[in-house]
Amino acid sequence: MCSAPKLHDQRVRDIQRQVREWRKDGGKQFMCTGRPGWLTVSLRVGKYKKTHKNIMINMMDILDVDTQRQVVRVEPLANMGQVSALLNSIGWTLPVVPELDDLTVGGLVMGTGIESSSHIYGLFQHICVAYELVLADGSLVRCTEEENPDLFHAVPWSCGTLGFLVAAEIKIVPAKPWVKLRYEPVSGLENICKRFTAASENKQNTFVEGLQYSLDSAVIMTGTMTDHAEPDKINRIGLHFKPWFFKHVEGFLSHGPKEEYIPLRHYYHRHTRSLFWEIQDIIPFGNNPVFRWVFGWMVPPKISLLKLTQGETIRQLYEQHHVVQDMLVPMKDLHRAITCFHQEINVYPLWLCPFTLPPGRGMVHPKGQEEELYVDIGAYGEPRVKQFEAKATTRQLEKFVRDVNGFQMLYADVYMDRDEFWQMFDGQLYHRLREELGCKDAFPEVFDKICKTARH
Repeated sequence: MCSAPKLHDQRVRDIQRQVREWRKDGGKQFMCTGRPGWLTVSLRVGKYKKTHKNIMINMMDILDVDTQRQVVRVEPLANMGQVSALLNSIGWTLPVVPELDDLTVGGLVMGTGIESSSHIYGLFQHICVAYELVLADGSLVRCTEEENPDLFHAVPWSCGTLGFLVAAEIKIVPAKPWVKLRYEPVSGLENICKRFTAASENKQNTFVEGLQYSLDSAVIMTGTMTDHAEPDKINRIGLHFKPWFFKHVEGFLSHGPKEEYIPLRHYYHRHTRSLFWEIQDIIPFGNNPVFRWVFGWMVPPKISLLKLTQGETIRQLYEQHHVVQDMLVPMKDLHRAITCFHQEINVYPLWLCPFTLPPGRGMVHPKGQEEELYVDIGAYGEPRVKQFEAKATTRQLEKFVRDVNGFQMLYADVYMDRDEFWQMFDGQLYHRLREELGCKDAFPEVFDKICKTARH
């Protein structure tokens, strides 16, 4: 209902007006976007929305697709379902399409995003070529590798604490209609790590992903885009009556290797219908064939609806008895990481997604000057260890991740203190820019915005 790409400039001016008015009134409280906390895909509901000055930003359009320069220019609230639908219909795609339909460009830039093509292209920030921001003084700036490069490198992971994103330019690549996907069951942890590393290092694979179902059983998937599909091997996994994708994949543990052809967009959003595997805790009977056939079109419920309607008790139950974490660790430490996850939380399936991390000077980069292969270990579900204690257990995981020079995704609950947080992330450039751009009085520090210990 708010779609109006031609009004983009007018909307930007309106945001600048709001920021200048805030300054004129004395800038007594920090600013944040006026989007309600329940609308975000993160399970967290930010309390700061009630105490900070809300700046309204209703910008949800795709502004321009430039096939000559191979970039798409989008507003911050455009989401992945919308962007992939438009681009695929004209034969293009983003090199990295993070999984869930409702993930917005703004969230993926200011936080982070990853997909099974990240072993080639890196994280979502690495396919972005320009950001347009309204700063704390109300000015509009554009930043790229050449123009305002410091700000360009500092924006990812900053969680909206350097300025308000009003547009981003993102690389696009030609798309093909099908993904030829190979499922390979692997047993034995040593074997899983070896096969997964080899698949991730092989750049012939457009897509690489692993689903680990127990300490020593996993299915590794490798895929390539193709123009043609063998008719008897087509599987349209996105149709509402199809089994949940992670259950479909689990079947290959006993059936051995297999190849299938999946429509590109169905592949991109393969975990959307089951919210990875979180839906099984919300609708335990949801994978029943009768339910899928009759009611499958209603699934999944929007995460925002679940957050809006859940009471405080349910929210606290989730917090204390449920894990939703993505930890990014160097590929060479995968064996140790899975063992640590098994001992501390024992949550399966685990999502394994490889990505390449180039050297840089923002908040997230490898310790050395060389590009390094990392893996995102996603743990979503109910821990099966006896003495699970949300804070103590998560702190143990965080310590392990810091020790191996890894990173924790900031959409999840973070229990580190300030010193630990800035041990994990490189704050040099970020803090310098906050000083230079007058952000200290305008926006909270990223730690204060997202950490459990700091949130009010």
